[in-house]
Amino acid sequence: MDQALTVGDCSFFAQDSGGLTLVCEPNARLRIDVIQPSLLRVRLTETATFAEAALCRYGFVRDDWPATPFRLVESDTALTLSTEALQVRVERSPCRLAFEDATGRGLTRECREPGRRLSPGFRAQFELAEGEHLVGLGDQTRERIEHRGHSADMWIENVTSYAPVPFLMSSRGYGILVNTTWRHRFDVGETRDDTLTFEGARGGLDYYVFVGDSFREILDLYTQLTGRATLPPLWSFGLWFISRTQADCKEFLDDCLNFRRAGMPCDAISLEPGWMSRNYDFSVDKDWHPERFPVPSYAQRGPTNFLDAARRLGFKPGLWLCNDYDLTWEEGRRLDAAHAAADGAQASADGHEVDEHLRHGVRMDKLTKPAEPWFKHLKKFVDQGVEYFKQDGANQVLPHPDRKWANGMDDEELHNLYPLLYSRQMHQGFRDYTGRRATGFTPCGWTGFQRWTGTWSGDTGGGPGPLCASLNLSLCGHVYSTCDMEVNTKQGIHFGFLQPWAQVNSWNYWRHPWLLGDELKPVFMDYARLRYRLLPYLYSAGHEAYRTGMPILRAMPLDFPDDERSYTLTTQYMLGPGLLVGAFREEIHLPAGQWLDYWTGERHVGPKDFAPEVPPNRGGPLFVRAGALIPLAPVMDYVGQKPWDPIVWEVYPGGNSTFALYEDDGTTYAYEDGEVAVTELACSESEGRIALDLRPRQGAYRGMLRDRSFLLTIHCVQPAEVVLNAKLLPERETEGELHGAVCGWAYDESCEVLWVKLPRNAGEGVRVEVQLAN
Repeated sequence: MDQALTVGDCSFFAQDSGGLTLVCEPNARLRIDVIQPSLLRVRLTETATFAEAALCRYGFVRDDWPATPFRLVESDTALTLSTEALQVRVERSPCRLAFEDATGRGLTRECREPGRRLSPGFRAQFELAEGEHLVGLGDQTRERIEHRGHSADMWIENVTSYAPVPFLMSSRGYGILVNTTWRHRFDVGETRDDTLTFEGARGGLDYYVFVGDSFREILDLYTQLTGRATLPPLWSFGLWFISRTQADCKEFLDDCLNFRRAGMPCDAISLEPGWMSRNYDFSVDKDWHPERFPVPSYAQRGPTNFLDAARRLGFKPGLWLCNDYDLTWEEGRRLDAAHAAADGAQASADGHEVDEHLRHGVRMDKLTKPAEPWFKHLKKFVDQGVEYFKQDGANQVLPHPDRKWANGMDDEELHNLYPLLYSRQMHQGFRDYTGRRATGFTPCGWTGFQRWTGTWSGDTGGGPGPLCASLNLSLCGHVYSTCDMEVNTKQGIHFGFLQPWAQVNSWNYWRHPWLLGDELKPVFMDYARLRYRLLPYLYSAGHEAYRTGMPILRAMPLDFPDDERSYTLTTQYMLGPGLLVGAFREEIHLPAGQWLDYWTGERHVGPKDFAPEVPPNRGGPLFVRAGALIPLAPVMDYVGQKPWDPIVWEVYPGGNSTFALYEDDGTTYAYEDGEVAVTELACSESEGRIALDLRPRQGAYRGMLRDRSFLLTIHCVQPAEVVLNAKLLPERETEGELHGAVCGWAYDESCEVLWVKLPRNAGEGVRVEVQLAN
């Protein structure tokens, strides 16, 4: 790097339908591609052609964009390329880029000195404005979500950096994605407070620039480019439990039975590496441990094995995996490329002996079978009833400094790419083989991993660090995150259940919920039942993520970018649009607006920092945003045990708000073809009056309920009257009496809750008006 070659003056430019190419001294080509009105790609090379980035080569960034119109204006000193959403000004001497929004407001621009480096490796530097906040970069630190003033090494490592993502969003309305898998570094104003630098020792300069009015808009663009999270099966929103690694089939089934006997909801149960005949078997020849998990050779499938017994109890079984397979063979096949090397047959002249042992080449990789895709050997376990696989960090998180992969890459380029290949092959393998939704589960990731997998925070427990990891991942569009729940504290149970996914991992220990004792067991049970009641709300938030890229668990800047405190908050987050969760800290920050304490019903007005009183049987603060509309399901032991009937709408009036309840079959990919039902509730509050419109259900899917009951639980002061479709509803004395009636209303003054029971045909659309007492 001491002999760095930088870019000088622009001497020539050429415009085409896709963008602009500039020739700069000393023999550099700079390319600006117009991808979308709000999205550009910038590349730099010193050769005649631009090298193909690994993320593009393997399809982890989208390249099928329609042509975007743009305008180019030339002056003596600069070129200005503009779309309907942005402008990029190219100064000619020296060549320097400045990015602006459509109005000409400056977003960022390249620094003059030392500026952009052409070779060796790459470097780009941008000016940072005073007060500018920068978020993103994935799980590469668990100490902060504001990265201004810090540096980040973009390299997957065990524990310290499971899922770095070279993507940053700025509070000034732009984002940057470095399009590389090579190891590189971000300096986000650490060396110089006014300068953002990203640089790597190898690879070329290649990055995308996003322009949007909010983090939400930028995240939408980023996930359009790198992929939206596909919907996992509905059961995955329930509780997951991992048996001890020492478990045998009897202990495994006892775990299943103990959940059901205790009435503790749970959907998924899996085994750690002890299930294998050879511990930590990286090969494709793995099999069940013959003593712990005997599966008779004459009954490999069918209703007689232990996995089917678990499935009959409502569980989805899973297995732990480790992997060091060369996945690039399969990627080569998928790209229709010929990666297999020809056998090195020995030529022999007449009269010479031929040694049959020396007729073939020698492969150093003794693990990989080049002709066999990784997922193929897992099909037999799927046939036996396995529903998902836990992709342990194992060798994913370790460098392979002397390995040459089959696609020609060395590990410096493939190390960060490997988890993407692994998760996609697992996802597509399961989908193609079964037609059912895949459930990816890994600690590792890189750009675009949100499309293929969910994550847990690795072997780091379930405390404040894993929470911060989830916050940083949410700021990169990742949706399905969780941790190993810390069941031995109320705080750990609180956080563990109030995430997109929830899991308990016994590993080498006894973290079984029924062993928690008289104090913690009821707490665990209450949170488990609350989670299952919240399934319609969480699943609808999953649909929102699929449509817009907005994650379920949201770091505070995503919803409150103008609140300066948001950028310092690492122990609280929004869960969906309406719930505010605090964890591992007594104090909580309420942004501007009205809030209601979910546990106590107390009302608060933000902005406000205080320590709320948390009930002794709860593990942390939980608040509801005014205007929130939260659909709840009946309590059940597992998803599918009973239908979502009735649906209880928790209504927290505040201005005008809506919420869309999304439903589908929960199992297949038919939702991608529009087989989805949407029921929308709208609420407005003004001048002592609350109006609710339950709109007719739109759409359909196979297995959909024809109709259902609805109950509105409205948090408000004493009502004077309740009107349904312009007719007075009768008042009932108690909630119990109301449940026995066809329709009506009841009010509990002690907790300020109004219950309104709607007739069973309410799904066809009704209007409820509540006149509050003076």
